[in-house]
Amino acid sequence: MKKCGITILLGLLIVPDRDLDAAAIVRNPPAIDVSTSLRTITTNDLAGHVRVLSSDEFEGRSPGTRGEELTVNYLTSQFQRIGLKPGNPNGSYIQEVPLMGLTTEPTISFQTRGGPITPGFPGDCVILSRRQMPEISVADSDVVFVGHGIVAPEYDWDDYKDVDVRGKTLLMLVNDPPVPDPADSSKLDEKVFRGRGMTYSGRWTYKYEIATTKGAAAVIIVHETGPAGYPWFVVVGSNSRENMDLRASDRNLRRVPIEGWMTWEMSRQLCAAAGRNLEVLKAAAVKRDFHPVSLAAKASFTVHNSLRSIASRNVIAKIDGSDPKLKDECVIYTAHWDHIGRNSKLDGDQIFNGAKDNASGTAGLLELAEAFIKLKPAPRRTVLFLAVTAEEKGLLGAKYYATHPLYPVERTLANINMDSINVWGKTRDIEIVGFGQNDLEDALTHYAASRGRTARPDAQPEKGSYFRSDHFEFAKVGVPALNAGSGVDYIGRPEGWGLKRREAYTADDYHKVSDEMTSDWDLSGAVEDLQLLFEVGYAVAQGERWPRWKEGSEFRALRENKTDESQRR
Repeated sequence: MKKCGITILLGLLIVPDRDLDAAAIVRNPPAIDVSTSLRTITTNDLAGHVRVLSSDEFEGRSPGTRGEELTVNYLTSQFQRIGLKPGNPNGSYIQEVPLMGLTTEPTISFQTRGGPITPGFPGDCVILSRRQMPEISVADSDVVFVGHGIVAPEYDWDDYKDVDVRGKTLLMLVNDPPVPDPADSSKLDEKVFRGRGMTYSGRWTYKYEIATTKGAAAVIIVHETGPAGYPWFVVVGSNSRENMDLRASDRNLRRVPIEGWMTWEMSRQLCAAAGRNLEVLKAAAVKRDFHPVSLAAKASFTVHNSLRSIASRNVIAKIDGSDPKLKDECVIYTAHWDHIGRNSKLDGDQIFNGAKDNASGTAGLLELAEAFIKLKPAPRRTVLFLAVTAEEKGLLGAKYYATHPLYPVERTLANINMDSINVWGKTRDIEIVGFGQNDLEDALTHYAASRGRTARPDAQPEKGSYFRSDHFEFAKVGVPALNAGSGVDYIGRPEGWGLKRREAYTADDYHKVSDEMTSDWDLSGAVEDLQLLFEVGYAVAQGERWPRWKEGSEFRALRENKTDESQRR
């Protein structure tokens, strides 16, 4: 996805013009007391929902399992209890999402100048194919190191340099190139790939996409915990069992045949056996003049896929807008209901309960729905509450909705997403994931300040969190999307405690069976964060001003183009 410098004059669908400041989103909404609504968001209710959704009975909420049945039934019953209408125009609370499950048995081998190398699966290498076929093979494919595997004209960057890589196996680094600041080599250049902040070019999904367009036979991403934002066990846990994708009429035959990750140590061994030093290659890859390096190695892969058709479901409810002129426009709140299920091969606890990720966000979605239903009158625009499936399998439920919307995306003003909300107490701050993308964050900043809190950029932008949850799929079709992360400045805790607690969760509990509700959970901070998200969404649903992407956002032209198209119809 590239930035676009083309400016398109907006018509009457998005008002008023760009000269109004971003605070206009929150200016002069019709006066109404929302305190009753805000008080409905409670720690007890949040905890109650989380306990149910993350219980062993729900078996880790994997799509296509008994856990999905229980989860969908629970969410539907809760939307009915709250009093929301079915969100699907067909009169149901369900949007069917056709998935294909792929359970992979791979073989991997490299023939190098120094002899054969056979990485172990999944300890050294995780290999899969999203081609929806029983068997996919690649034999004797030349291995080429392509730096970070990025083509980004907006930064005058091209790792491929027009080298023909058709039929080849591409070895590439994770994340964006960490380009040093020419004025201070201890810092990264903020003008190139946003410095510390990951762009979409650094995300693994992009790397497979660009390699597909180049005609590669296989892509192997070198995993490093820091640049990736998560340890190797997350790669293994998420990809070494059943993978999923949206069911494709072409069986995904246009995708690169082989996708995978390899540990740094195994990648280093491969390069050494092929006569190269991986550290030296990595250092060269931070420069614009980097040129692909052919390794003295050939790769062979065979993937056997066991295929399973899965009829999964998004769950959607709505509150109709009260303004006849605006009710066809909408604001949409999202959270993913799924987690990664159960692993019967484990000793002891086998259930990945996903209490924080993302029973907590789904509980927040239900609490926001209950808060909005208390508003009298209802917001001027329609408000949707969408619990999506298969986020853990690649944002698939959100992708399906964004590409098969039940309500036109050109009339969807904003998406507000909740993924792993704060469970450790009150904070003085709240984080804006993907800071600088759109002016929903300015509205969040306004409401945070009104409560004596600070909205601040993501403390760990290098993790690329803006591209790792469901709001990203809405951004990709032009809808301004907000994902607010937990703050790090915890009241009553020493400086630095919040970041340390977050890092401990990533290391010890993220995508592990230990992600469960514990006695140290304190949902009082989650209540305050959800109240802010309520106020932002309500302001958009009420106001005269549509949210906008900011200058420099790679998604800005998408909204402008889509708006322009809608007005020509």
